[in-house]
Amino acid sequence: MLTVLRRHAKQLESGREGEYPSQAAVLIALTSAPDPEIILTKRAGHLSSHSGEVSLPGGKWDQSDRSLLHTALRESHEEIGLEPSLVEILGGMSPRFTRWDVLVTPYVGIVPQSVELIPNLDELDNIFKVPLSYFLEADNRARTDLFDRRNKSYWAPAYMFKGYEIWGFTAGLLVDFLNGFFDAGIVAESTAPVRRWG
Repeated sequence: MLTVLRRHAKQLESGREGEYPSQAAVLIALTSAPDPEIILTKRAGHLSSHSGEVSLPGGKWDQSDRSLLHTALRESHEEIGLEPSLVEILGGMSPRFTRWDVLVTPYVGIVPQSVELIPNLDELDNIFKVPLSYFLEADNRARTDLFDRRNKSYWAPAYMFKGYEIWGFTAGLLVDFLNGFFDAGIVAESTAPVRRWG
């Protein structure tokens, strides 16, 4: 799978630092295992926003950051103890707006299978890994979520993995990644039950 991943790697986004009032960058980090695993986090329950939600490592761009890629690597180091030098960056993906008008740019990278990660307990409750093959298997979708925003409807599949619910914006970014790098063909039409969020 890593061969496929490298073959489909995109050119790095140049970034749009400063162009929008609120920007962020996240890292879709995969281990070098035979069945690569995607590194995900569970946000701390005491946080005032998105508490307890599953997310990708990353965070908001700071004016001191050299680029959005630097943001993704810096935040990943702060959140999960991932040394930037251990990340083989394959490329960037097209940015997406959150419901709160934050423009998020994802970057894709490979890390050693044996990498040691430590959650920053000020921000996270846990770090966990999900095999890439799990997301590529359609039967593993728990439901399809529909979101209404500014008279438009957006969707993302939701997944349940060992008690973790992976949904919303994070799931949407993962779908962009799976479709872009693996031609996964994940679309809104699915046999999974639909849940609408207003």
